[in-house]
Amino acid sequence: MAKGRQLKGRIRSVQNTRKITKTMELVATSKLKRAQDRVVAARPYAEALQAVIADLVTPELAERFPLLRRPAAPAKGGPGRAAVVLLTSNRGLAGGFNANLIKEARRRIEQLEGEGYEVELYGVGRKGIGYFRYLGRPFALERIDIGDKPTVDHAHEIGDQLIGAFERGELASVDLIHPRFQSALQAPPTTVRILPVEPPAEQSSRGVRPDYILEPSAEAILTELLPLYVRNAVYRGLVEMVAGFYGAQRTAMKNATDNAGEILEVLKRTYNRQRQAAITQEISEIVGGAAALQG
Repeated sequence: MAKGRQLKGRIRSVQNTRKITKTMELVATSKLKRAQDRVVAARPYAEALQAVIADLVTPELAERFPLLRRPAAPAKGGPGRAAVVLLTSNRGLAGGFNANLIKEARRRIEQLEGEGYEVELYGVGRKGIGYFRYLGRPFALERIDIGDKPTVDHAHEIGDQLIGAFERGELASVDLIHPRFQSALQAPPTTVRILPVEPPAEQSSRGVRPDYILEPSAEAILTELLPLYVRNAVYRGLVEMVAGFYGAQRTAMKNATDNAGEILEVLKRTYNRQRQAAITQEISEIVGGAAALQG
């Protein structure tokens, strides 16, 4: 059993650790609110883009836009490469957040390779890049400079590179892997196909396709909207990744703080018992010595 001095050292160490985890929990809570606001603000715009594209795209127009075309499989002469864009955080201490995203990326890569594609990996975030570097897999793009405040410019830089490669026929598809932020406690990893653009199916409640009078033409509008849709999908993935990370980190740090409190209770109880036992032994020795002198 540990001695009193060792127990006091352990108690101080756990107390210091609890202060750190509590502080990190408060910081994550503060940053989570701002990140969550960015996610909420980005969603209506993305939904409006999807609705407009769904109303404008027709089978005839789909053949005239490279971003809407579905290339043939490699066995039938289509492009032999497919891109996977993995979004992770630059920091850890967030439980299984990054590990789950990496696991989803590995699953998708294996699936694409099983279909005959050569996977081109794009990495955003130090954790995902570090993992696949360790496995010896090269990256077509590495970004660790975006941090906790992704901007539209960041999304344009990544999205434009993907759009250019797809339009040139170098890529058959582009999949974006990011956490789908649902709440501070739930942000499961998800895979979203961003290229070729897949217009959402019209909801039955909307009935017949609206007969719009368009100025300019539907073709001119789609020329602007389709790249915007891809960039917006990347931006949404970035902001949801940040919100999911801080939600996971807050939960992990709260659990660590609670666990530290439980360990402290056990250590203090053990220390007090040892101290009480030592005092009782000293009293017994004094009483025994006094009785021996009197006898």
